[in-house]
Amino acid sequence: MAKLAQTAGLTDVQQEILATVRTFVDKEIIPHATALEHDDAYPQDIVDGMKEMGLFGITVPEEFGGLGESLLTYALVVEQIARGWMSVSGVVNTHFIVAHMITQHGTPEQRRRYLPRMATGEVRGSFSMSEPELGSDVAAIKTKAVQDGDEFVIDGAKMWVTNGGTSNLTAVLVRTDEGAERAHHNLTCFLVDKPEGYGEVAPGLTVPGKIDKMGYKGVDTTELVFDGHRVPAGQILGGVRGGGFAQMMDGVEVGRVNVAARACGISIRAFELAVGYAQQRRTFGRPIAEHQAVAFKLAEMATKVEAAHLMMVNAARLKDSGARFDVEAGMAKLLASEYCAEVTQDAFRIHGGYGYSKEYEIERLMREAPFLLIGEGTSEIQKTIISRGLLKEYRSR
Repeated sequence: MAKLAQTAGLTDVQQEILATVRTFVDKEIIPHATALEHDDAYPQDIVDGMKEMGLFGITVPEEFGGLGESLLTYALVVEQIARGWMSVSGVVNTHFIVAHMITQHGTPEQRRRYLPRMATGEVRGSFSMSEPELGSDVAAIKTKAVQDGDEFVIDGAKMWVTNGGTSNLTAVLVRTDEGAERAHHNLTCFLVDKPEGYGEVAPGLTVPGKIDKMGYKGVDTTELVFDGHRVPAGQILGGVRGGGFAQMMDGVEVGRVNVAARACGISIRAFELAVGYAQQRRTFGRPIAEHQAVAFKLAEMATKVEAAHLMMVNAARLKDSGARFDVEAGMAKLLASEYCAEVTQDAFRIHGGYGYSKEYEIERLMREAPFLLIGEGTSEIQKTIISRGLLKEYRSR
């Protein structure tokens, strides 16, 4: 059989892109990931390499200087990058979501202004929806934008902003109207230009600093505090207030395919580490891979890797075809993230005591995998989305 997580039907261009990325991951990410992760150091050299390859513009339309590739191509690239170090895939994820939102929903002027510079990585995007007390109830957003002439004044706090300090453009979901029949129609997405860095980076906009996390090191996760920050009315995504919820949910849906791809990448790497170690480590006179208990565990791990990859690819292809794919994206994210946690833990068990040592790569994966259970919506949120879709499709007559 072929190695795990192979994708049938790829074009020559897709295969060439993936081969280039895979080589980059093997040479430039994997050898340095553990040291950078332990130091919680931003991977600037790796980011510069991704810029040179054009990865920041991989889905940006060619007319704006990007590669114009599909969601599937992007997801397969992310899978490879996460195989090397999940944090690096996080550097491009929120950027990709914001570029997607501007491509799909931005005004012609917003596309012309941002997409060419996003394709080169000169403009780096972040995605700001969650709040300190928000949880999964997006309609309960408290951050407000009040119109004052040709500007809006934003007040409130945002939480869990990936690339909050290193981005210079953030898509922020805020409340602009009260009294709409449906609470979601009170929400508007603003494209907020901001300098990179921490502290008060612009009048009325503060990035307090990096949040210290169990895993997902290297990439910065921050709060954003708005205190009378002024934004021109022309920065409303699409130019129409009240459409922010639908725009953000479009971004979150493609983000769920991204999270599924990241989970697949970690699972692939965990399996690679486990199957390699199991053939080197010997007990009772033979490699532990020859003991049935370990061999069966490897079989289960490989099956989960393959199933998650296939579901992720299916969701991406559905989106590329123009079909509705919210249920399939939720299924892919749910299965891939849960399997990722299981596969990583099995790899940890196979390593035995050495898996608990920071000298071994599996220790890092054990701290990275849990993030995917909550990123872009918890497993419980995915089950809500899936069950609602199923009940709509299979409604009793």
